[in-house]
Amino acid sequence: MERPQPRAGDLSWRLSSHPITLLFFLGFRISSLLFYILGSIFTNNFILVFIVTILLLAADFYYLKNIAGRRLVGLRWWNEVNTASGDSHWVFESQDRSGSVEAGAPSQNATDKRFFWLALYAQPAWWVVLAIVSVVRLLNPIWLSLIVIALILTITNTLAFSRCDKFSQASSLASSAMYSGGMARNLAGGLFSRLFRG
Repeated sequence: MERPQPRAGDLSWRLSSHPITLLFFLGFRISSLLFYILGSIFTNNFILVFIVTILLLAADFYYLKNIAGRRLVGLRWWNEVNTASGDSHWVFESQDRSGSVEAGAPSQNATDKRFFWLALYAQPAWWVVLAIVSVVRLLNPIWLSLIVIALILTITNTLAFSRCDKFSQASSLASSAMYSGGMARNLAGGLFSRLFRG
């Protein structure tokens, strides 16, 4: 019996345009959860579990924000602070998603996007579940502090990438309305032909 060939968008890392990036991304996303769960089950050494989990969460935060987001879905974000006023604002960056030859950007891989968004939303959900379990089991409240830190880091990335995606879709829609039909080209061509005709 022949195995069916995976289709674009299936959850198979072999279909990824960036398999190494995807594997590291998933590894960082899973490792902090696993270390926390296994550490809280098999050891009472809170300091060891806390330090290693925080380091894994920090590596995940950095890798997702600066590498995986850019390579897997073409999105990046950062926060800028105006030193004069102290105001901060988020900056969102996205690469062209059309994949047109004119834009010079590669098209987005459906498998990469699916893995990215699934893992992005699943990790905070798992930390919420672990928080509920921690409260129900009445573990030492100090363990809950680690979960709160994990939630802050993961929800920050989730919200930032969600906003970045919405911003990218809005700007993509605006640019496609202006350029995809050749509207700007037709307007400029008509203007120049009128100027030089008569």
